[in-house]
Amino acid sequence: MPKVILDGESLTINTVVQVARAWQHPETVQIELAPAAVERVRAGRELVERLIAGREVVYGVTTGFGAFKDRVIATDQTAQLQRNLLMSHTVGVGPPLPEATVRAMMLVRANALAKGYSGIRLETLQALLDLLNRGVHPVVPAQGSVGASGDLAPLAHMAVVLIGLGEAIYRGERLSAAEALERSGLKPIALEAKEGVALLNGTSLMTAIGCLACDRAWRLLQTADVAAAMSLEALHGTLRAFDARLHALRPHPGQVACAAHMRALLEGSEFVRADDETNVQDAYTLRCVPQVHGAVRDVVAHVQSVLAIELNAATDNPLLFREGETAIALSGGNFHGEPVALAMDYLGLALTDLGNMSERRIARLLDPASNGGVLPPFLTEQGGLNSGFMMLQYTAAALASENKVLAHPASADSIPTSANAEDHVSMGVTAARKAELIVEHVETIIALELLCAAQGIDFRRRKQPVLRLGRGTEAAYRAIRARVPFIATDEVMYPHIESIKQLVYEGWIATVAEQASQGSTP
Repeated sequence: MPKVILDGESLTINTVVQVARAWQHPETVQIELAPAAVERVRAGRELVERLIAGREVVYGVTTGFGAFKDRVIATDQTAQLQRNLLMSHTVGVGPPLPEATVRAMMLVRANALAKGYSGIRLETLQALLDLLNRGVHPVVPAQGSVGASGDLAPLAHMAVVLIGLGEAIYRGERLSAAEALERSGLKPIALEAKEGVALLNGTSLMTAIGCLACDRAWRLLQTADVAAAMSLEALHGTLRAFDARLHALRPHPGQVACAAHMRALLEGSEFVRADDETNVQDAYTLRCVPQVHGAVRDVVAHVQSVLAIELNAATDNPLLFREGETAIALSGGNFHGEPVALAMDYLGLALTDLGNMSERRIARLLDPASNGGVLPPFLTEQGGLNSGFMMLQYTAAALASENKVLAHPASADSIPTSANAEDHVSMGVTAARKAELIVEHVETIIALELLCAAQGIDFRRRKQPVLRLGRGTEAAYRAIRARVPFIATDEVMYPHIESIKQLVYEGWIATVAEQASQGSTP
């Protein structure tokens, strides 16, 4: 059985995705604390006990929260304070988050607590891991976080299950938390001082969604290159724009990598124009693939670097430190989601443009006036009686246009909360949710382009059956045709779209193309 060892220092996007995807079979991935993390958590808890014993005034431990930061709480009420915090913050609304997203959020929160600066008890952190390991997934509404003081409402819906309140999904059934715990062999816990604020205060949801979106975005980028390469062949384009000498003179990493990827995918292609033909350049959505797709690659790489830091950060407040024998609680703002919010807005904007490029290539594949008559109108032989692929571009246009609305930056907005004590917020969860939706839309747009490109390649092969596709594009073409045949006359189209969209989501088309271009068999 694979194990994930949390140490607060080395959690990766890939591990978050692995744990999230185990939502149907949680027993296949078990999460444990590293021995060093266990010791740090125990040491951090001792600092809380010292502060309480010394009757120190510590935010969220012996005071209220937010605008109630100046209300001192009696020592014998510190446990009730934490329970009240969880209950009062369960104010989320909207559709429940997918179980995979909730698992990712739980893992990110647990890893932050494993750093040992939050003052949580070891048994409370273990209880959170027990929920993951037993497959008890709290019901967490998607809306309600403003992304500063952390993702308070979503994390409250997660944490309240630990004390036997709220709801959870267990083995596909939505139950009361108490029932879900009982069926899974777990028991509610009683929170003690500092533990409620440690569980609630952090950027765990926006980071979790960011990891899942970024993982999909990388597979999508690889597939977008394949779609562009197939469209180039269907449209009888030229390889000149991908020459390594051009990109060496403007060496943005993503641009150079994308151009190399295009060359590898199209190696050996006889569908492209020869160097000695008079038409020496193509339209921008073909010629500038390395410059645009490559820029999106660089954005994804940047977002990955932001998430890599956030995954292993302590993001609650206050954080606890030791100076000699003295316990110190420092109030700060590590819960503020601005780094992730800006990164998610950046990702959404970049992917929106990736979809714009694909939609324009689809239009070119369908329009003889744009493609020089290389392909029949709307990729059908009996136009008029048949509409062919006409409507696929409508769907692509609808999604591309919706993405432009979604690309408006959530982080540009801020509404003060808690009686203006929290006077600037990040809206990071909104940014992350929008980016994730944009990813899904672009997956569909790329699927539509792949369908159109494969149809266009078939029409070109009818005229010149001996022509060979590139090493990578041939493998991608075959993967598409294994699911969807050439469409000679009009038929119901949406099952074909869903079939290829699933291949895009899984990364299968990118995988087979990559392996073929490297000379291996998928």
